[in-house]
Amino acid sequence: QARNTTAKTGIAILEGQLDVFETDAGRPPTTEEGLAALVEQPPNVKSWNGPYIKRGVPKDPWGNDYAYRCPGQHNVSGYDLFSMGPDGREGGNDDIDNWSPH
Repeated sequence: QARNTTAKTGIAILEGQLDVFETDAGRPPTTEEGLAALVEQPPNVKSWNGPYIKRGVPKDPWGNDYAYRCPGQHNVSGYDLFSMGPDGREGGNDDIDNWSPH
């Protein structure tokens, strides 16, 4: 349960940093740019004012990368951001995401 709460908090923090990136760049990072765009300036983004995260992109509480897709499959007008949970695989009932009511 504590790890689930930590993952939800991590997603909320990343969403805040993604919002700042979007304000600066005029769009969220693409899937290809990914969350790394919060740490290093993508070549085609002129108005980048990062890094938006000081110590690199964090891992989820299980030591895996947070998954990011833009445009999202669930948030089609935005992005999907999620932890694949303890099994480290997308799907199933253990994922923690930014589109389900929690």
